[in-house]
Amino acid sequence: MLMNHLDELAHFEPGGYPFISLYLNLEPDQHGRDNFESFVRKEFKAKAKSFAPESLELMSFKRDTARIESYLRNEVRPSANGLAIFASAGTNDYFKAVQLSAPLKRHDLHVNERPHLYPLARVIDQYPRYVALLADTNSARLFVFGLGNILGREEVQQVKLSRTQIGGWSQMRYQRHVDNFHLHHAKEVVEVLDRVVREEAVEHIILAGDEVIIPLLREHLPDRLEEKIIDVLRLDIKTPEHEVLEATMEALREHNLHTDAEKVRQLFDEYRAGGLAVVAWKDTVKAIEQGQVDEVLLSASAREIRTDEQESDRSAVDQYSSDTPIDSDAEPSLMPADLLVTLARQTGARVTFIEDTALLSSVGGVGAMLRYRI
Repeated sequence: MLMNHLDELAHFEPGGYPFISLYLNLEPDQHGRDNFESFVRKEFKAKAKSFAPESLELMSFKRDTARIESYLRNEVRPSANGLAIFASAGTNDYFKAVQLSAPLKRHDLHVNERPHLYPLARVIDQYPRYVALLADTNSARLFVFGLGNILGREEVQQVKLSRTQIGGWSQMRYQRHVDNFHLHHAKEVVEVLDRVVREEAVEHIILAGDEVIIPLLREHLPDRLEEKIIDVLRLDIKTPEHEVLEATMEALREHNLHTDAEKVRQLFDEYRAGGLAVVAWKDTVKAIEQGQVDEVLLSASAREIRTDEQESDRSAVDQYSSDTPIDSDAEPSLMPADLLVTLARQTGARVTFIEDTALLSSVGGVGAMLRYRI
């Protein structure tokens, strides 16, 4: 899973050699062609000039770039829309490539002593794993979505009832039989949903169905499933998969905007009351380093994340990166954001990106909910 990759990279120990973090958007352009090759060639050539000739650092960098170029030629799946590659040949020949069905915002190359993790964490937050359940009184379709793509599907199908099957039964007896049939179907669907959510480690559930089956399903959902439901949609059982994905992704975005506002409101309430929260750069970094933080809230725009009193707070940044990044073209604004992601995952804290940047703008784009106070 992507979170495992993120955590492994967050705990990477520098070996004094350059570490390449390459992010590529593999979506075809308006002409149907990939356009990352020229970016890679140009950036690799430019970065190579920053190393001393014949140095061990340059040798490591060239081994990495050769391996990456070979990977791009031979191993990228046509279905991939995004790609993240992490490499440092001089540090135990480290190499990891993560192909994504979700697109990345843009091409990015970062060369430093540590992995650059902000874009990877951002994708994980934007495209969580969730289940969409479409049901009527006779059938159900379950889709597991993640990273903007379908990861799995299951179906539940019942034999349709008709009056000819039950002969001369009275209307009342017929209705009782129908109700029992629907009840049995709902219970079976809930069992399948429960298993899929457990096996797939799903975070959210979106239901869709008619006015008969939805109340029955919710009546029999255990609390652990009910609390994962973020929306109920009106979609026909035969809705094509791509339309299900589009509709549920939109519901997920709406849910995230709402929960973002709630989380920030809780953050400020706790902070003002002297409770389990800190805001702004300095106190957030300190709390993370002390293992107090349960969840870090970051502005979805790295440019909005500001250190307070830049000079006095440089020590936190310097501890995790060289004084001048090897990637001299990197946006300076990315460094604080990337540091917070790395520190958070090193201590097991969740990272949540707040889409509405105005919500955290008054505190430099960063705050944290705490497990405990010291």
